[in-house]
Amino acid sequence: MSEQVGDPAATSTRTGVGPFALNVARGGVIGAVEIVPGVSGGTLALVLGVYDVLIGSAGSLVRAAVDWARAVVTPHQRAELKARARAHAAQARWSMLIPIGIGMLAAIVIVSATLAPLLEHNPVQTSALFAGLIVASLAVPARMVGHWRAREIAAALVAAAFAIWFTGLTGTPHDDPAMWMVALSASVAVCALVLPGVSGSFLLLVLGMYAPTLAAVNDRNLAYLGVFIVGAIVGLSLFVTGLQWLLEHRRSLTLAAMTGLMVGSLRALWPWQADDGTLLAPGDHLGAAIALFVTGIVIVLGIMALERVAARRAAASTDCDVSGV
Repeated sequence: MSEQVGDPAATSTRTGVGPFALNVARGGVIGAVEIVPGVSGGTLALVLGVYDVLIGSAGSLVRAAVDWARAVVTPHQRAELKARARAHAAQARWSMLIPIGIGMLAAIVIVSATLAPLLEHNPVQTSALFAGLIVASLAVPARMVGHWRAREIAAALVAAAFAIWFTGLTGTPHDDPAMWMVALSASVAVCALVLPGVSGSFLLLVLGMYAPTLAAVNDRNLAYLGVFIVGAIVGLSLFVTGLQWLLEHRRSLTLAAMTGLMVGSLRALWPWQADDGTLLAPGDHLGAAIALFVTGIVIVLGIMALERVAARRAAASTDCDVSGV
């Protein structure tokens, strides 16, 4: 993987914050936005400079799981396959994955308990804030594309059109979904965690599974959550390898498509919508919506500025260390 938004280790050491605590905070931000329909955790992972690390580590873990599974069914190659599995698992950045995972889980539990009343009583203001976050985040994958040629522009336009169409869909809520439906929904929604511009929560909303999943988290429904986790693991294992290949071999086109998805996903965050998803003209709380939209932009630009400062300090420190040898 090539360019990242910033070096997480450098950021932590130069800001005086321990790497574990900083990565817990990063995970908390990613987990919090994943609960919000229309907001992509993958987008925030890009902004926070951990996207490539997460994708690379997920790919290593998928390959480790595949080798372990093959070891079970091929006894004559068991030792070799187990050794390969351990090697793949060792390539994952556990020092980042563990604290990020802790932060995500904590944020999911906390935000699930507070989001429902916030969205219910302040839907316009909340959507405007999240829209501002996404608009500012567009700079991240757009900059990483590098040279925008005709094919990158075409990929972005196609992706944006798809996202606009998709976010116009609505799903009928399922009050008591079957467990197979829970697993299938999780396997689809988890793909959004590694695909900037696509919201896993919105996918659940389209599938009619958002409300029961949020209720399962709040009610600590372990059976539901267990099936959901299994489905998420299966979906992630099938999806992440393909995405990793695209980022390694078709990086500019993939990032251009991600940019388009992010643009198109803004449709879901238009603050004034009818129950069937029809876009309405600006109405109540227009002033607050504009102020919160700008606030969202400022927040992301501030995060990006901090990442750039940290990266420059890390580069300067490396130069000093090399010259002092």
